[in-house]
Amino acid sequence: MDWNDPYRDIIRKATVQPELFLVGLVSGRLIGSAMGGYDGHRGSVYYLAVDPDFHNRGYGRSLLNEVENRLLAMGCPKINIMVRRSNTQVRDFYTSVGYGDNEVLSLGKRLIPDC
Repeated sequence: MDWNDPYRDIIRKATVQPELFLVGLVSGRLIGSAMGGYDGHRGSVYYLAVDPDFHNRGYGRSLLNEVENRLLAMGCPKINIMVRRSNTQVRDFYTSVGYGDNEVLSLGKRLIPDC
C-alpha cells in the first residue's frame, strides 16, 4: 500500500492553494493541521490531525470548520474525505460532524513515488 510522505506533501501544498493549509497552535505549540483542496467540482480535506494530548477539546472540529468555510467561500458545493476503512476512530469523528459514507470506491494511482 502506498503511503504519502507528509513532508513532501506540505512542500507541494505550499505551491497550490496554500490558503487551504492550516495549522493549529496553542501557546505557540503546533497541535494540529488540516489540508484542503478544491478542483472546481468538489473539495477535499487531508491531513486533519490533532496531537493526542489535545483530543476531545474541539480543535479538530475547529480546523475542519475553517477548511469548510474557506472552501464554501471559494464556491465549493461538496466535500469528499477519504478515510481508511480500518481507521474507526477517524471515521467516527467525521460521522459525528455530519459526514456520511457515500458508498463509493476510491481508486488511486501514484505518479510520483515518495519512497
